[in-house]
Amino acid sequence: MQENQNPQAEEVLTQTDAALAEAAAAVEQTPEQRIAALEAEVAEWKDQCLRAKAETENMRRRAAEDVVNAQKFAIQKFASELLAVKDSLEMAVLDQSGQFENLKFGVDLTLKQLVAAFEKGQISEINPVGEKLDPHKHQAISQEESDAEAGTVLRVMQKGYLITDRILRPAMVVVAKSKA
Repeated sequence: MQENQNPQAEEVLTQTDAALAEAAAAVEQTPEQRIAALEAEVAEWKDQCLRAKAETENMRRRAAEDVVNAQKFAIQKFASELLAVKDSLEMAVLDQSGQFENLKFGVDLTLKQLVAAFEKGQISEINPVGEKLDPHKHQAISQEESDAEAGTVLRVMQKGYLITDRILRPAMVVVAKSKA
């Protein structure tokens, strides 16, 4: 007889022989033995199910902790940018020199630090002079007669601010109304 030289074919034959032997053993088993084998298989599946459930619960708990930490520490970067502004303001308050020009120069530098911190925090101004009133971004506090088109922003009483594309504070504005 010629020897089979294909290792894959030999492996398939070995697996087939093993499956046939298992099937023959299953047929030869008594009902009690078959029940015991099935109960062992059920116990194994139960164990795997419990492990999977525990892993899912652990993942859910870790995800919840990550969300809490993200909320808790999200402001940290922006707050660290504001520390330099606070330090500069404290130095201005402590200044006893009485030199107005130096104080004004320091306040200008402090404002530049604050603007830079806002840029890093993606905070931008809403300054809508000359634009049409947008109730999503502006809050009209009064109206004045004007030659401008009705509903146009004439003056900004208090600037508004956006964080990325979300309103932090609407701009308080005076809008034009048509002359009577």
